[in-house]
Amino acid sequence: MAGALVLVGTPIGNLDDLSPRAIAALCAADVIACEDTRRTRRLLSAAGVPAPTLVAVHEHNEASMVGALIDRIGRGQRVALVSDAGMPAISDPGERVVQAAVAAGLPVEVVPGPSAAISALVVSGLAADRWCFEGFLPRKGRDRGDRLASIADERRTVVLYEAPHRLATTLADLAAACGSERQVAVVRELTKVFEEVWRGSLSDAAARAASAAPRGEHVVVVEGAPAGSPATDDDVRSRLAHAMADGADRKTAVSEVATTLKVPRRRVYDLALSLPRPEIPPGKPDHAG
Repeated sequence: MAGALVLVGTPIGNLDDLSPRAIAALCAADVIACEDTRRTRRLLSAAGVPAPTLVAVHEHNEASMVGALIDRIGRGQRVALVSDAGMPAISDPGERVVQAAVAAGLPVEVVPGPSAAISALVVSGLAADRWCFEGFLPRKGRDRGDRLASIADERRTVVLYEAPHRLATTLADLAAACGSERQVAVVRELTKVFEEVWRGSLSDAAARAASAAPRGEHVVVVEGAPAGSPATDDDVRSRLAHAMADGADRKTAVSEVATTLKVPRRRVYDLALSLPRPEIPPGKPDHAG
C-alpha cells in the first residue's frame, strides 16, 4: 500500500462504535499518531489490533511533529491519525498535519467515524438542515463577546463544545446574548452509560447547570435566531458607535458591523462617515481608512 495520511474516526464513548474499516486502517498503519498513547493503546487492545509504533501528537506539540510525520509518509509509510475521541482535527489536533500533507502533495484518506457535534445535533430535536459548528468559545475578553454576539444573530442551529466547569457560565452568557427563551439542547456523555439529553430554554438550562456541578464533556446545541426585519440605518450607526467606543478603529468597526448585521460593507462604510471620527491615542497609528 502506498504511503498516506489516514484520518480515522474513533469512538466518543462506546467502543463498539469502532467500525470494521477503522480497525482495518489501524491494522494497516505503520505508525499511529494519537493524542494520548495510553488511551489509544487501550483502544487497540480492545479491538484486537496489534499496536504499531505510537507517537503522541497533541495540542502542545503538533506543530513540532508535522515534519517527522510528513517525512514518514514521503518514505511510503501509512500514518494513521486519531484523536482521543471522534474525528481528528475537529476541536482536536490534526489540522496542521492535514494541511502539511496536502501542501506536500501527499495522499490524505479519511475513515469516517463518530462525531460528538453531529450526534448531538441530530438528537437535539432542533433544525438540522442548516447548522454551524463553533467548537469551544473563547474564555474571556472581547473575542468571547464578539463570538456570543455572532451566535445571537446566527439563523442556523449552532453547535458548540464546553467543559463541565465552564458550562453554567457559558449557558448564562448565551441566555444574555440570545434571549432567555431561545431553545437549547445540552447533551453530555454521548454513547456512554450516563448519556443525557436535556432540552429547554437557555434560561432554564443556565439555572439547571448552576444548581449542581455538571459532569462529563458537553455539547450545547442552540436554536438559530428567528427571522427578523433588515437592519435599519440607526441599527448600523448604533453598532458602529458601540464598536468604536470599545476601542475599534473605523475600518475594523465597519468590517465587524457588516459581518454581524449581514449588510453590505459599502453601506456600513458610508454610514460610518457620518459618525464622529474616533479619537486616536497619542502615538497610535490611524487605521480608520
